[in-house]
Amino acid sequence: MLRFAALFLVCVAAPALAQTPAPRQAPATRAEVQLSFAPVVKKAQPAVVNVYAQRIERVRPNPLFDDPIFRRFFGMDRGPQSRTSQSLGSGVIVDPAGYVVTNHHVIEGMTEVKVALADRREIEAEIVLRDPRTDLAVLKLKTGGNYPALDYGDSDALEVGDLVLAIGNPFGVGQTVTQGIISALARTQVGVSDYGFFIQTDAAINPGNSGGALVDMQARLIGVNSAILSKSGGSVGIGFSIPSNMVRIVVEAARSGGKQVRRPWVGATLQPLQKDLAESIGLDRPAGALVSIVRDGSPAAQAGLKRGDVIVSVDGQAIDDPEGFGWRVGAKALGATATFGLLRAGKPVSIVVKMQPAPETTPRAAVKLKNRSPFSGATAWNLSPAAAEELGVDAQQGTVVVAEVESGTPAEEVGLQKGDVIVSLNDQKIDSTKDLETATAERKRYWKITIERGGQVFTSVVGG
Repeated sequence: MLRFAALFLVCVAAPALAQTPAPRQAPATRAEVQLSFAPVVKKAQPAVVNVYAQRIERVRPNPLFDDPIFRRFFGMDRGPQSRTSQSLGSGVIVDPAGYVVTNHHVIEGMTEVKVALADRREIEAEIVLRDPRTDLAVLKLKTGGNYPALDYGDSDALEVGDLVLAIGNPFGVGQTVTQGIISALARTQVGVSDYGFFIQTDAAINPGNSGGALVDMQARLIGVNSAILSKSGGSVGIGFSIPSNMVRIVVEAARSGGKQVRRPWVGATLQPLQKDLAESIGLDRPAGALVSIVRDGSPAAQAGLKRGDVIVSVDGQAIDDPEGFGWRVGAKALGATATFGLLRAGKPVSIVVKMQPAPETTPRAAVKLKNRSPFSGATAWNLSPAAAEELGVDAQQGTVVVAEVESGTPAEEVGLQKGDVIVSLNDQKIDSTKDLETATAERKRYWKITIERGGQVFTSVVGG
């Protein structure tokens, strides 16, 4: 799976809000075959932009340059060094006030952003919101207004076979349009983001297109492109786009002044439904999400969800796996309700679950470790449902989790990652960030580190 720092698609779908969608039809005459996509392109193109991001990094010089004799002998005087990292991507203007949506991986780690409009104006932009869980980010142009913007389409109304257009800046050659169809819907397990529920298209997508738009034949935004599947690095006709119904939620969070997206918390752990288990409960195929844990006091528990239930639908939309369930719930508004269709002991059951935010029942008490230990450069939080939801981890309250790892630090060198749950240090159980701070206060000859990552426990020993 490849994610590029510049990807732009435009897709075509049927009318989203009509009571009775118009039937899809293939061209029937020579005149229809000769019809052009130019009107759609002319309407969509002005809202497609290029995103240029960069950051200036301080580079630690070789320690030998700290020796004045060495510098004098070799005729060198090396002060602090710096280098510039750059990224190129695409974006879509979604609000005339100047809000631009792009991929998070286009601006990840960057501090300065410029946006080049279709009319060749270059405007500085502020990074308003970063949402790595969906691989989306929202920018705000710093000057001007009344920008050309795309309206949203309903990504749930799309059908396989709908025509699509891809507009972006592949390989930096300039704005380019390609055409294809929607190849598949609800693609999960793509491995791009936590909310993996993608639109797949065969429209040509190449490096330089990330962050672009999928639009329908009415030039409405129905997706933002995020990745391609390719062994060569170029387009082989398998591209993935984030559905517009999720894009809308992220953009609205940014417009309301939020620095992060607050999503509903169900309070249940799910697992894929295996074939043998599906057959034992009377399903003809392994489709659904099996409930393995229900947290006490959670919205799921209050609604009556039970361990062993199989969730097969959310508000009438079929659920094939836990990823599909996560997307359907993640696209719901806080304060609303959702009806879960279940199979319980082989019988259909429905429950209504309130869409509530995850509570921060334990203060996260963030600590950035600076002591001489393998955790130096890591930021740790006490885990609560809110912290777990924000970091995308599934762990019990009363543990400590790595929230951030600074680049070039001992924490990064030993392989610590965001989301790692710290189980113990030198066989001492870590229950709070205060415990971790105390355990790393003294220098040790060696460090025995036990962490939980992705449901697996790892132990390693590193020198002090």
